[in-house]
Amino acid sequence: MNVDQEVGLLVEEIKRLGNRNAEGRITVTFGTLFNDPRCANLFETLVGTLRAAKRKKIISYEGEMLLQGVHDNVPIILLQED
Repeated sequence: MNVDQEVGLLVEEIKRLGNRNAEGRITVTFGTLFNDPRCANLFETLVGTLRAAKRKKIISYEGEMLLQGVHDNVPIILLQED
């Protein structure tokens, strides 16, 4: 699977697991994504897919890299829903 396909799947999973925030954007925490069984099976490296999506300005989150446990409560914001 190429990076664009993985990013597309990530967007779908964020939509599935997330909720709309006060600004109307879909958000999900890193811990929710990381601990979801479906995401665990879909993504070989969730952190790498998140970083690729952030570079493409499809999602936004604080920091450079997210780590399980330490960053479980970090919100991931979907910037593009298409």
